[in-house]
Amino acid sequence: MRCRARCEYDGTEFGGFQLQPNARTVQGELETALRRLSGGDRVVVDGAGRTDAGVHAAGQVIAFTYRGRLTATEVQRAVNAQLPPDVAVRDVRRVPIGFHPRYAARYREYRYTVWNGPRSPLRERQALGVRTPLNVAAMASAASVLEGRHDFSAFSGEDRFPVRTVHAVRIRQEGRLVTIDVRANAFLRGQVRRMVAALLEVGLGKMDAAGLRAALAAREPALNGAAAPAKGLCLRRVVLGRRTADDKEDEE
Repeated sequence: MRCRARCEYDGTEFGGFQLQPNARTVQGELETALRRLSGGDRVVVDGAGRTDAGVHAAGQVIAFTYRGRLTATEVQRAVNAQLPPDVAVRDVRRVPIGFHPRYAARYREYRYTVWNGPRSPLRERQALGVRTPLNVAAMASAASVLEGRHDFSAFSGEDRFPVRTVHAVRIRQEGRLVTIDVRANAFLRGQVRRMVAALLEVGLGKMDAAGLRAALAAREPALNGAAAPAKGLCLRRVVLGRRTADDKEDEE
Protein backbone atom coordinates (compact mmCIF):
# COMPACT_ATOMS: atom_id res chain seq x y z
CA MET A 1 0.00 0.00 0.00
CA ARG A 2 1.48 3.32 -1.08
CA CYS A 3 0.63 5.98 1.49
CA ARG A 4 0.69 9.77 1.43
CA ALA A 5 0.66 11.91 4.57
CA ARG A 6 1.14 15.41 5.87
CA CYS A 7 4.01 15.78 8.28
CA GLU A 8 4.53 18.44 10.94
CA TYR A 9 7.74 18.94 12.88
CA ASP A 10 9.63 21.36 15.08
CA GLY A 11 13.00 21.47 13.34
CA THR A 12 14.94 22.91 16.28
CA GLU A 13 16.64 19.64 17.22
CA PHE A 14 16.90 18.18 13.73
CA GLY A 15 19.80 18.23 11.30
CA GLY A 16 17.28 18.59 8.48
CA PHE A 17 14.66 16.43 6.81
CA GLN A 18 16.89 14.16 4.73
CA LEU A 19 18.86 11.23 6.14
CA GLN A 20 22.51 12.02 6.84
CA PRO A 21 25.25 10.34 8.87
CA ASN A 22 25.76 11.34 12.48
CA ALA A 23 22.72 13.63 12.61
CA ARG A 24 19.17 13.32 13.86
CA THR A 25 16.79 13.87 10.93
CA VAL A 26 13.05 13.89 10.32
CA GLN A 27 13.32 11.18 7.68
CA GLY A 28 15.34 9.08 10.09
CA GLU A 29 12.69 9.33 12.84
CA LEU A 30 9.90 8.50 10.38
CA GLU A 31 11.75 5.49 8.99
CA THR A 32 12.58 4.25 12.49
CA ALA A 33 8.88 4.36 13.42
CA LEU A 34 7.85 2.59 10.22
CA ARG A 35 10.56 -0.05 10.64
CA ARG A 36 8.95 -1.03 13.92
CA LEU A 37 5.67 -1.59 12.10
CA SER A 38 7.30 -3.59 9.31
CA GLY A 39 9.10 -6.39 11.09
CA GLY A 40 12.43 -4.59 11.07
CA ASP A 41 12.49 -3.95 7.32
CA ARG A 42 13.39 -0.48 6.12
CA VAL A 43 10.51 1.60 4.74
CA VAL A 44 11.87 4.47 2.63
CA VAL A 45 10.17 7.82 3.25
CA ASP A 46 10.10 10.34 0.38
CA GLY A 47 9.49 14.04 1.04
CA ALA A 48 8.23 16.92 -1.08
CA GLY A 49 11.02 19.16 0.20
CA ARG A 50 14.38 18.77 1.91
CA THR A 51 14.24 21.30 4.72
CA ASP A 52 17.58 22.30 6.24
CA ALA A 53 18.74 21.97 9.84
CA GLY A 54 16.56 23.99 12.20
CA VAL A 55 13.77 24.57 9.67
CA HIS A 56 10.23 23.63 10.71
CA ALA A 57 7.26 22.26 8.78
CA ALA A 58 3.52 22.49 9.20
CA GLY A 59 2.59 20.90 5.88
CA GLN A 60 5.43 18.75 4.58
CA VAL A 61 4.12 15.95 2.32
CA ILE A 62 5.66 12.50 2.60
CA ALA A 63 5.03 9.13 0.98
CA PHE A 64 6.05 5.56 1.78
CA THR A 65 5.15 2.00 0.82
CA TYR A 66 3.72 -0.07 3.65
CA ARG A 67 3.49 -3.86 3.27
CA GLY A 68 1.67 -4.76 6.48
CA ARG A 69 -1.97 -5.46 7.27
CA LEU A 70 -3.00 -2.15 8.86
CA THR A 71 -5.34 0.29 7.14
CA ALA A 72 -4.19 3.84 6.37
CA THR A 73 -5.99 5.13 9.46
CA GLU A 74 -4.38 2.47 11.62
CA VAL A 75 -0.96 3.21 10.14
CA GLN A 76 -1.33 6.88 11.10
CA ARG A 77 -2.23 6.01 14.67
CA ALA A 78 0.56 3.44 14.97
CA VAL A 79 3.26 5.67 13.48
CA ASN A 80 2.37 8.60 15.73
CA ALA A 81 2.57 6.30 18.73
CA GLN A 82 6.18 5.54 17.80
CA LEU A 83 7.32 9.08 16.91
CA PRO A 84 9.01 11.54 19.31
CA PRO A 85 7.12 14.66 20.46
CA ASP A 86 8.64 16.99 17.84
CA VAL A 87 7.30 15.19 14.74
CA ALA A 88 3.86 13.84 13.77
CA VAL A 89 1.92 12.65 10.73
CA ARG A 90 -1.71 13.25 9.77
CA ASP A 91 -4.09 12.71 6.85
CA VAL A 92 -2.53 9.36 5.93
CA ARG A 93 -4.24 8.04 2.81
CA ARG A 94 -3.73 5.49 0.08
CA VAL A 95 -2.34 6.72 -3.27
CA PRO A 96 -1.19 5.09 -6.53
CA ILE A 97 2.00 3.05 -6.33
CA GLY A 98 4.02 5.51 -8.44
CA PHE A 99 3.19 8.56 -6.32
CA HIS A 100 6.19 10.67 -5.26
CA PRO A 101 5.51 13.95 -3.39
CA ARG A 102 8.43 15.82 -4.93
CA TYR A 103 7.15 15.34 -8.46
CA ALA A 104 3.48 15.68 -7.54
CA ALA A 105 3.95 19.10 -5.92
CA ARG A 106 2.40 21.96 -7.88
CA TYR A 107 4.00 24.51 -5.58
CA ARG A 108 5.45 24.95 -2.11
CA GLU A 109 4.92 27.77 0.34
CA TYR A 110 7.34 28.79 3.08
CA ARG A 111 6.70 31.26 5.86
CA TYR A 112 9.43 33.21 7.62
CA THR A 113 8.41 34.71 10.96
CA VAL A 114 10.00 37.75 12.58
CA TRP A 115 9.26 38.96 16.11
CA ASN A 116 9.85 42.72 15.84
CA GLY A 117 9.65 43.45 19.52
CA PRO A 118 11.33 43.00 22.90
CA ARG A 119 13.15 39.79 23.74
CA SER A 120 10.68 36.90 23.89
CA PRO A 121 12.05 33.42 24.62
CA LEU A 122 8.82 31.66 23.68
CA ARG A 123 8.14 33.54 20.43
CA GLU A 124 11.75 33.43 19.35
CA ARG A 125 12.01 29.65 19.41
CA GLN A 126 10.41 29.67 15.97
CA ALA A 127 10.91 33.30 14.97
CA LEU A 128 13.80 35.68 14.43
CA GLY A 129 13.95 38.44 17.02
CA VAL A 130 14.64 41.88 15.52
CA ARG A 131 14.71 44.75 18.03
CA THR A 132 14.95 47.67 15.58
CA PRO A 133 11.53 48.67 14.13
CA LEU A 134 11.10 47.41 10.56
CA ASN A 135 9.61 49.40 7.69
CA VAL A 136 7.20 46.65 6.67
CA ALA A 137 5.60 48.77 3.93
CA ALA A 138 9.00 49.20 2.24
CA MET A 139 9.65 45.48 2.53
CA ALA A 140 6.27 44.63 0.99
CA SER A 141 6.84 47.04 -1.88
CA ALA A 142 10.35 45.73 -2.62
CA ALA A 143 9.22 42.10 -2.44
CA SER A 144 7.64 42.33 -5.90
CA VAL A 145 11.18 42.48 -7.34
CA LEU A 146 11.59 38.82 -6.37
CA GLU A 147 8.39 37.61 -8.01
CA GLY A 148 8.45 35.92 -11.41
CA ARG A 149 10.85 33.65 -13.24
CA HIS A 150 14.46 34.63 -12.53
CA ASP A 151 17.99 33.35 -12.17
CA PHE A 152 18.25 33.28 -8.36
CA SER A 153 22.02 32.71 -8.17
CA ALA A 154 22.26 35.78 -5.92
CA PHE A 155 20.08 34.06 -3.32
CA SER A 156 21.41 30.51 -3.32
CA GLY A 157 24.55 28.45 -3.22
CA GLU A 158 26.11 27.16 -6.39
CA ASP A 159 23.52 25.41 -8.54
CA ARG A 160 23.73 24.22 -12.14
CA PHE A 161 20.11 25.26 -12.75
CA PRO A 162 19.46 28.43 -10.69
CA VAL A 163 16.26 29.52 -12.47
CA ARG A 164 13.09 29.31 -10.40
CA THR A 165 9.57 30.76 -10.64
CA VAL A 166 8.42 32.62 -7.53
CA HIS A 167 4.64 33.00 -7.68
CA ALA A 168 4.25 35.39 -4.77
CA VAL A 169 6.04 37.08 -1.87
CA ARG A 170 3.61 38.44 0.72
CA ILE A 171 4.63 40.39 3.82
CA ARG A 172 2.17 41.12 6.61
CA GLN A 173 2.34 42.62 10.07
CA GLU A 174 0.10 41.92 13.04
CA GLY A 175 1.23 43.82 16.08
CA ARG A 176 4.91 42.99 16.57
CA LEU A 177 4.70 39.86 14.43
CA VAL A 178 5.90 40.09 10.81
CA THR A 179 5.41 37.19 8.41
CA ILE A 180 7.01 36.72 4.99
CA ASP A 181 5.26 34.11 2.83
CA VAL A 182 7.04 32.91 -0.31
CA ARG A 183 5.33 30.62 -2.81
CA ALA A 184 7.17 28.97 -5.70
CA ASN A 185 7.10 25.85 -7.84
CA ALA A 186 10.48 24.84 -6.38
CA PHE A 187 13.29 26.39 -4.34
CA LEU A 188 17.06 26.41 -4.42
CA ARG A 189 18.98 25.47 -1.30
CA GLY A 190 18.89 28.36 1.17
CA GLN A 191 16.91 30.55 -1.25
CA VAL A 192 14.13 31.71 1.08
CA ARG A 193 16.45 32.51 3.99
CA ARG A 194 18.73 34.57 1.73
CA MET A 195 15.78 36.41 0.22
CA VAL A 196 14.55 37.17 3.73
CA ALA A 197 17.98 38.51 4.73
CA ALA A 198 17.79 40.99 1.85
CA LEU A 199 14.21 42.00 2.67
CA LEU A 200 15.22 42.64 6.26
CA GLU A 201 17.94 44.99 4.97
CA VAL A 202 15.15 46.87 3.18
CA GLY A 203 13.12 46.96 6.38
CA LEU A 204 16.09 48.37 8.29
CA GLY A 205 16.64 51.09 5.68
CA LYS A 206 19.97 49.65 4.47
CA MET A 207 18.68 48.69 1.01
CA ASP A 208 15.86 49.78 -1.28
CA ALA A 209 13.93 48.12 -4.11
CA ALA A 210 16.47 49.31 -6.68
CA GLY A 211 19.30 47.78 -4.68
CA LEU A 212 17.39 44.51 -4.39
CA ARG A 213 16.78 44.49 -8.15
CA ALA A 214 20.48 45.12 -8.78
CA ALA A 215 21.47 42.32 -6.42
CA LEU A 216 19.17 39.88 -8.20
CA ALA A 217 20.52 40.88 -11.62
CA ALA A 218 24.16 40.65 -10.53
CA ARG A 219 23.91 36.87 -10.01
CA GLU A 220 26.62 37.10 -7.34
CA PRO A 221 25.94 36.19 -3.68
CA ALA A 222 23.82 39.02 -2.30
CA LEU A 223 25.03 40.44 1.03
CA ASN A 224 28.06 38.13 0.75
CA GLY A 225 25.76 35.13 1.03
CA ALA A 226 24.06 36.21 4.26
CA ALA A 227 20.99 34.18 5.24
CA ALA A 228 18.37 34.69 7.93
CA PRO A 229 18.56 32.10 10.76
CA ALA A 230 16.83 28.79 10.12
CA LYS A 231 14.62 28.94 13.23
CA GLY A 232 12.25 31.48 11.65
CA LEU A 233 11.50 29.35 8.57
CA CYS A 234 8.62 26.91 8.19
CA LEU A 235 7.46 24.83 5.23
CA ARG A 236 3.87 25.94 5.55
CA ARG A 237 2.21 23.85 2.86
CA VAL A 238 2.74 21.79 -0.28
CA VAL A 239 -0.01 21.98 -2.89
CA LEU A 240 -0.32 18.94 -5.14
CA GLY A 241 -1.63 19.01 -8.69
CA ARG A 242 -0.85 19.17 -12.36
CA ARG A 243 2.37 21.00 -13.16
CA THR A 244 3.27 23.21 -16.11
CA ALA A 245 6.27 22.72 -18.38
CA ASP A 246 8.13 25.47 -16.46
CA ASP A 247 7.47 23.67 -13.17
CA LYS A 248 8.99 20.45 -14.51
CA GLU A 249 11.98 22.28 -15.95
CA ASP A 250 12.69 24.03 -12.65
CA GLU A 251 12.73 20.70 -10.81
CA GLU A 252 15.47 19.24 -13.02
